[in-house]
Amino acid sequence: MLGSPVSHSLSPALHKAAYLALGLTWWRYEAIECDEARLPAFLDSCGPDWAGLSLTMPLKRAVLPLLDRAEPLVTAVGAANTVLLAAEQRLGYNTDVPGMVRALAEHPAAGHLAEPDRPALILGGGATACAALAALRDLGQERATVAVRDPARTAELRAAAGRLAIAVDVRPLGEPALADARLVISTLPGSAADVVADVLDQLVRAPQVVFDVVYHPWPTRLAAAAARVGATVIGGFELLLRQAARQVELMTGRPAPMEQMRLAGLQALQTIPGPGA
Repeated sequence: MLGSPVSHSLSPALHKAAYLALGLTWWRYEAIECDEARLPAFLDSCGPDWAGLSLTMPLKRAVLPLLDRAEPLVTAVGAANTVLLAAEQRLGYNTDVPGMVRALAEHPAAGHLAEPDRPALILGGGATACAALAALRDLGQERATVAVRDPARTAELRAAAGRLAIAVDVRPLGEPALADARLVISTLPGSAADVVADVLDQLVRAPQVVFDVVYHPWPTRLAAAAARVGATVIGGFELLLRQAARQVELMTGRPAPMEQMRLAGLQALQTIPGPGA
């Protein structure tokens, strides 16, 4: 697991539980601090004993020019969170998108997303927001609203929307962007979505589903506010689990043991220090 920071990542717990359940007791998975500057040298150092890598921010886009090949979804989204190392090649995949699709599809309240008068709302404009656009497309949505702190810095998101053939309406963060959303997907880190949480209970028509990709600390202010107004809340752990399961399948060629991974992840989540700890 590469990224910066990665010290509190749950991915090692999920992957280690999967390898143990699959009998791959000689496999190892570790969180390694790595930024964009160090990524090329790290990839060069990976020998034939490496099966693959998971990537988190800020590496999902930085890795693209370092890949030998990438699945079409990576090209469309403009981000890869998984690299397979096979036959001396670096193969890029994006498991965030199928992870989001599964997390949404498994909640009945999130169905029937394609309502013309209530487009889905994505909070944030980074790589995970682009993955959310792809997930909405796969679920039948043709357009979405995207709320960001700085609308001028959305060139990569707009380019991804063009490749995905999904129309986007970019707006500043705040109450107006929330007014018509039936589904809200927050891809914002930490407390960045608090400004939205603070106005959620003031809406005439509140969202029915709120999906917050943050998994710690939980609940976020956004998740708590969504629960108070009666929305179905989907937490970031659901995304983390499902995208990790797909990574396990890609790296091992075997079905992921979801229940063992879920249990290990929830147990590890309890050990992460809280804010200020």
